[in-house]
Amino acid sequence: MSPLDISLADLITRLDEELPHADGLARISEARLRAQTLSDLGDQLIDHYVSKAKQNGASWTEIGDAIGVSKQAAQQRHAPGPFERYTNLNRHSIVLAQEAARTHKHGFIGTEHILLGLLGEPRGLAYEVLIAKTESEQRIRDAIAEAMPPAGEKALRGHIAFRPESKEAIEQARRASADLGHDWVGTEHTLLGLIHTEESPAARILRNLGFTPDELRETIKTEITKRSATRGKR
Repeated sequence: MSPLDISLADLITRLDEELPHADGLARISEARLRAQTLSDLGDQLIDHYVSKAKQNGASWTEIGDAIGVSKQAAQQRHAPGPFERYTNLNRHSIVLAQEAARTHKHGFIGTEHILLGLLGEPRGLAYEVLIAKTESEQRIRDAIAEAMPPAGEKALRGHIAFRPESKEAIEQARRASADLGHDWVGTEHTLLGLIHTEESPAARILRNLGFTPDELRETIKTEITKRSATRGKR
């Protein structure tokens, strides 16, 4: 086993089990998508420790040496970006949104992909809030599927850009976090960001499912308070 307690054989076995009837070419395409997801997670892992090193006073020259690149390259690749204060769960939901866009062969990451990413992270507060209201994950997935654009002809490689409304939702998530007095941006803030991007597909989906911005905000405030109280009793 590798230091991550996962091997190539594990990845092959899982893919084969999940796509038992796929032909060889379909498995190649799926393997490439999963490899990209692993690469994205790896970048986020490095970003996490770069951020900690910067907080502890490390210079970009020292960080570059640790990574094996120049100071300029380290700064360009790992300088704080729009996801700087995102929790690990929320970062993972964004990776899943990108994976959803690739799976559907879309050349963009829309708010519908971001909502799908939140559903893919059941440990997040957004997932709990969504399921508590709708009582059905499948109901939400069906609503997203109905709003999803037709699949493209070819999955893109490399970077997939966010649509303008997705960028707005990301900014709205940061604003929601600041408005609530939080120093993190969690999946719950992303959910608020989506519903506040009023003309986006995700906002329409959420409204059709019975969510409103004010009610959603109050629900999230209540749930965060409950979680804080629970941690305080441990």
